[in-house]
Amino acid sequence: MLKRFAPLVPLALVTLLFGCAAHTPVSQQVVQAQVQKSSSVSQTSALYQEELATEKELAEFSANSKPYELPALADSILERGMSLIGTRYRFGGTSEAGFDCSGFIGYLFKEEAGMQLPRSTREMINVKAPLVARNNLKPGDLLFFSTNGRGRVSHAGIYLGDDQFIHSSSRRSGGVRIDNLGDSYWSKTFIEAKRALAMAPASVVARK
Repeated sequence: MLKRFAPLVPLALVTLLFGCAAHTPVSQQVVQAQVQKSSSVSQTSALYQEELATEKELAEFSANSKPYELPALADSILERGMSLIGTRYRFGGTSEAGFDCSGFIGYLFKEEAGMQLPRSTREMINVKAPLVARNNLKPGDLLFFSTNGRGRVSHAGIYLGDDQFIHSSSRRSGGVRIDNLGDSYWSKTFIEAKRALAMAPASVVARK
């Protein structure tokens, strides 16, 4: 800040010396000095206020345009999930010996993000995480479905991108697999999506 105003010092000295050489009356010198001082203070204040305004604008810009910050963590979860494609469906299963839908999600989030999600889909849909519009889905978002025809959540998966999601479906459909959210069945039964990764511990996000 001080360096910015350094050029003003020689200018003030030259002005003062020129006034002395011209034998300007003392009272006039005092008036000129006061005017110069007032002008310098005004310029300093104006520049300071301008700098504060700029910093405020930058802060507001940053706050309002934060990019999605968790792609690496989502990648870790999804890569692990992809490696488990074909793992059999097992009601109540939470290990690689077999998963149900919420058990599969809970396993991946615990292993790759250090997050302990609720065990059942009914509890999982109530986690305090940001709701995400369907047209704003990001990899790693949780998807919830009502597949029993009662309007209540009964199934969940993890969004992969490009309208695809991975989940532990059922015994009949082969367990862990990838499906398309745009398919009529899944589109019809879709309820909502949540960005559970927003709750990931800061230490895990930094490490990823």
